[in-house]
Amino acid sequence: MSLTRKRKKELRRLQNDAVDLWENQQELVGHAADIAREAGRQLGNVGREQVLPVVQDAYNRRVAPTVDRGLKIGRHVVDDKVVPIVGGVVGSALSAWDVANAKRQGLTVSNGRVVKKKQGPGLGSIIAIVLGAAAAAGVLYAAWQALRTDDELWVADDPLSAPDA
Repeated sequence: MSLTRKRKKELRRLQNDAVDLWENQQELVGHAADIAREAGRQLGNVGREQVLPVVQDAYNRRVAPTVDRGLKIGRHVVDDKVVPIVGGVVGSALSAWDVANAKRQGLTVSNGRVVKKKQGPGLGSIIAIVLGAAAAAGVLYAAWQALRTDDELWVADDPLSAPDA
């Protein structure tokens, strides 16, 4: 497709106008960016110099006392109410745990204290063993005395013959 000279000239002029417009827009956008940058800097200055002191004063007069009061009440509730209750519950749970472990291991529990079972015979058992041993020794001694071979105690089965003279 071939264009006439007139159309080519109009297209070049249109192209030059578009390039000029693009350059002008770039310049305008650069200038707008400079203005926005300066506005941000000024806004930061105003915020630091005007807004921040007012906000800090309002915070110190209204919010800080309320927060401090809330913290003080919270500490009081936790220290005086929650901690003793939780401590009691935990202590009871641990006591129950100790009792269960003691029963599982064969130990006895007396007044909330774990007491070990006696491992050996008691005093009564020792006395009974000594008396039983003494009685057994007496029976054995009596049997020994009754069954010992003593010539004088035994009676002969044969009749006695008269002595030879």
